[in-house]
Amino acid sequence: MLIWNETMECMDRDSMRKIQGIRLHETVDRVYHNNTFYRNKMQEMGITPDDIQSLDDITKLPFTVKTDLRDNYPFNLFSVPMSEIVRLHASSGTTGKPTVVGYTRKDINTWSEVMARTFTGAGVHKHDFIQIAYGYGLFTGGLGAHYGAEKVGASVIPISGGNTEKQLQLMEDFGTNVIACTPSYALYLAEMMKDMNIDRSKLKLRVGVFGAEPWTETMRREIEERLGIKAIDIYGLSEIIGPGVSFECEHQCGLHINEDHFIPEIVDPVTLQPLPEGEEGELVFTTVTKEGLPLLRYRTKDLTSLTYEKCTCGRTLVRMRKCTGRSDDMLIIRGVNVFPSQIESALLNIAECEPHYLLIVEREGVLDTLTVMVEVQEQFFSDEVRKLEELKKRIVHKIQSTLGLSVTVKLVEPKTIERTAGKSKRVIDKRTL
Repeated sequence: MLIWNETMECMDRDSMRKIQGIRLHETVDRVYHNNTFYRNKMQEMGITPDDIQSLDDITKLPFTVKTDLRDNYPFNLFSVPMSEIVRLHASSGTTGKPTVVGYTRKDINTWSEVMARTFTGAGVHKHDFIQIAYGYGLFTGGLGAHYGAEKVGASVIPISGGNTEKQLQLMEDFGTNVIACTPSYALYLAEMMKDMNIDRSKLKLRVGVFGAEPWTETMRREIEERLGIKAIDIYGLSEIIGPGVSFECEHQCGLHINEDHFIPEIVDPVTLQPLPEGEEGELVFTTVTKEGLPLLRYRTKDLTSLTYEKCTCGRTLVRMRKCTGRSDDMLIIRGVNVFPSQIESALLNIAECEPHYLLIVEREGVLDTLTVMVEVQEQFFSDEVRKLEELKKRIVHKIQSTLGLSVTVKLVEPKTIERTAGKSKRVIDKRTL
C-alpha cells in the first residue's frame, strides 16, 4: 500500500486536532486582519481571533456560502494582495458571474501535495503513464490533476477532455496505465473502444481516478468491468482548492479527507447545528493552510457523513462517505455545475421567450444530456419555420456560452409548460444515479 505523506496521513487523532487548532487560529487571525468581509462578519457576531484557540471553537465562526463569493466578485474575498496571486481559476455561477478562486505560490504547492496524496492513494507511482482527460483552463480539474501527477513523478499526458479517438490512440501508443477523467467519460471511452474494435487486452490501463460528478457503486462496477481497471473516486470543489480535497485509497471504503488542510464538519442543512459522527448532513469545510482564498465554514451543499475509524490502508485521516446528493437544486451534468437560474437568466435576455422553461436531464448511454424546453411568445411561435430555427440557434448559443455545456433546445407554444400555485417545477431528472 502506497502512502505519499505518512507523517500527516497516519497521524494520531490528538496530534491532528492540535495541528488543526493551531492552523485554525492562524487562518482566522489572517482573514480578520486582511479581509473586510470576514472582519465585518466576525465583528457583527462579537468574535475576535482570540476567541478561536482550539478546534472546538470552530462552531463560533460564521458560515460562508457560494453567494458570498459572487457578491464579492471578482477578488474581494482574497486575503493577500493581487501581486501574490499566481493563478486564477473560475467556475460558472447562478447569475452568469463566475465564482473566482485565486492561488498563491504556496497554495499551488499545497494543491500539488494533496493531489500527490490522491494519486498515491489510487496506487499511482513514478513509473506510471497518466492520461489526464479532465478539462484544462479555468476549470480546476485538469491543472489540479496535472501538478499532482507531476509531483508523484508519473509521466503526464495532458490531453484534456474530448477528442475521444485521439484519447484511445494515445492510450495504445503511449502505454497509458492510469486515466483521470469523469466517470461518465470513462464509460464513453469504453463504448468507443467497442465501436472502434480496440482490443482491451492491448491496453495497459490499470486504474482510473474519477471525479467532478456524482456516480454510484453500480457505475463503478460497470467501469471496472468494461475497462478492466480499478475505479477510484475523488472529491473536490474549486472554492476549497479544486480536486484533492478527499480521495479513496485502493480499499475503496470512503474518501480520506486531507484534514490537515481542510477541516470538515457535518451540519444539519436546516438548523446548521453540528451533527455527530456517522450521521448524514451537509458537508462544511474550513481551509486552514490556504493563503489566496481562505474560507471559513464553507457550506458545500453536499450530503454525506464522516467516520474517524482508522482505514485498513493505515491512514487515520477522517473519511467521508460518497455524497448521496445535494441540499440545493444544483445539477451536475458531465462534470459541469448547472443551476436552473443560470438558464433562466439567459432566457430572460431573449425578447421572444416567455419566462417559462423546463429542464429535462437524461442519460443516453453513459453521457448526460440536457434538453431545455422554452415557451415562445405567441406572435413569434406562429412565425415562419426559418425564423424559429434562427431563434433556437440564438437560444442554444446563449445557454452554451453561459454554461459552457452543449444543450438541446425545444421551442414550445405558450402555456405548454405546466403551471403550479406553489414552487414551479423547473427540472425533470430522468437519470438513475
